[in-house]
Order: sequence, then C-alpha cells, then structure tokens
Amino acid sequence: MSVADLLSTAIDTVDAAVLIEAAAGVGSFLSLVALARAAFPGDPTAARARTHAKRRAELRAGILASTRRSSHGGGSGADAARPTVGLFRRVLEWLKLTRSEEARKTAEMLARAGWRSADTVTLFLGLRLCLPVLVGSAAYLGIALLGPDIDPMRRLLGAIFGALVGAYGPTLFVRNAIQRRRQKLLKGLPDALDLLVICAEAGLSLDAALTRVAREIGPAAPELADEIGLTAIELGFLPNRRDALHNLNRRTELPAIRGVVNTLVQTERYGTPLAHSLRVLAAEFRDARMMRAEEKAARLPATLTVPMIIFILPVLFIVLVGPAIIQAMQVFRH
Repeated sequence: MSVADLLSTAIDTVDAAVLIEAAAGVGSFLSLVALARAAFPGDPTAARARTHAKRRAELRAGILASTRRSSHGGGSGADAARPTVGLFRRVLEWLKLTRSEEARKTAEMLARAGWRSADTVTLFLGLRLCLPVLVGSAAYLGIALLGPDIDPMRRLLGAIFGALVGAYGPTLFVRNAIQRRRQKLLKGLPDALDLLVICAEAGLSLDAALTRVAREIGPAAPELADEIGLTAIELGFLPNRRDALHNLNRRTELPAIRGVVNTLVQTERYGTPLAHSLRVLAAEFRDARMMRAEEKAARLPATLTVPMIIFILPVLFIVLVGPAIIQAMQVFRH
C-alpha cells in the first residue's frame, strides 16, 4: 500500500469534528503568540549591548589568562572544568558531544543566525537528541487516540515520520533564520558603507569608525550593527587585526561582506586609501540592491497570474456575464 493510501485511510478514520477543534486550537494559539509579540516587542539595542559586553569580557579574560600563563612560565594546559548547566549539558558532556566537531559546526551555524551563546549550542544539540523521540512518541500516541482502529504498522509509520520531523526540524529552522538574517544584512550594507566613508573622510580610525557606524545604524539595521560592533571590539582586543575582519566574514558568509573584508584587509596591510575603496563598494552594492528590487518588480506580473486566475477572474466573469445569463434564462423561460 502506498503512502497516499495510508494517509487517506488515516484521515478517513479521524473524526472531522476533532480535526476542526484541533485546527481552531492551533489558530487561537498562533493568534495569541502574534498578539503577544506585537504588544511586547523585543529590544534589539539592549540585546546587542549585552552581546558586545559579553564578547568584550571574553576577549579581556583570554588576554589576562594568556598573560598569567606567560608570567607563571606556562600553565597546566588543561581548562578548568565548567559547572554543568541543566540536564542537556550533563547529557552532552556524558556523551562527549560538547567538544566534538559537530558542536563546533553547530556553534558556527548558530552564530550565522545571530545566536552565539554556549547555552544556545547546548540547547540546540539537546533538542536534536530529544525531539525525534518526543515527536515520534507524540505522533504514535496521537494516531492511536484519533484512530483506534488503525493497525500498528501505520502507527509505526506515523511515528517514524514524526521522528524525522523532530530530527530535521531544528536544523531547517536555523537555516531559515540564517537566510532571513543574510537578507537583512544585505539590505543595510550600502547605508553602512556610506556612513563608514563619511567617518573615514572625517579622520576617524577604523575602530572608531566601525563603532560609530554600529551606533548610528542600530535602529535601522540591528543585525548589521551587531556584526559591525563585534568587529570593532575584536579589532581592539585581538593581537592580529586581520583575524577580527576574517571573523566578520566567517560569521556572515556573504560575498558582499567578503568584498568589504578584503578591502579592509588590503587597507590594513598596504595602507591604501580607505574612503575611495569603500565609496566604490557602496555604489556597487547600492546598484545591486536596486537590481534586486527591479527583479522582484519584474517577477510580480508572473507571480500574480495564478491568484488572478483563481480569485479575480471568476468573480469578474460572474459580475459581467451573470446578468446576461439571467436575462437569457428569463427570455427562454417565457
């Protein structure tokens, strides 16, 4: 029996009233969540300030630790044991997943989405471990409650499908967040480069210029302000300034920001004029943004074709042809 037959059989066995009630409950919950987010919006400025303060403290602690090790003739080479935080951390440390290559890749992926806390990595890895079991069990029990007559094989197939959703759901969610963040970064990049050109022409250093730009574009582009502010902090603390610029490229992985990073690295290495290079990049990115807007506008007629055929043309035909059909029916009737 095919998957479509299994799904149709499962749907037939489920009471329609139960489905309507479940859909109403889900819709009410989503409406409450939307109202709560609209009534209590987040504060990106405060979150950005906390992130920058934490990164500054981490870099300062790293510098002090290296200074202490060098003054004491080297340390033991082992890090101090971190206190376990929550059940997820204990389980991951028992499975030795916190220091694996998968944990490092996960931390980089979450950083590209804007989540840089170590607790976020622990929570993500813990969810990837627990959600397949939880969602699979919930799917099995839900099918058993909604359709008591369904045979165990179909329940097992539903549980496997739920486990797959729980396994790949967090990764798909994070990738979607990364894509949205990249679009926001691209949208605010030309304006940030214009401000950076103004700061460079005013005589500010690269650190001061990035700090000023991050403060000015914060209300309009909080994501880009976050990245630029972190880069400015790392420029002041890291011994190699190019590492801070390459960290910006690694956190974003955007071709446009890669071009900006290469320009800044070239300026730091060879002393080339910063304002002229940034002005050329800003003009190119502004033209690219305009081309993307024109491309979306050009795709609009083709995108609206299907909605017009489904929703507008039937109503239009009813309004235009309906009276003529009624009059013709009356004439033929008499």
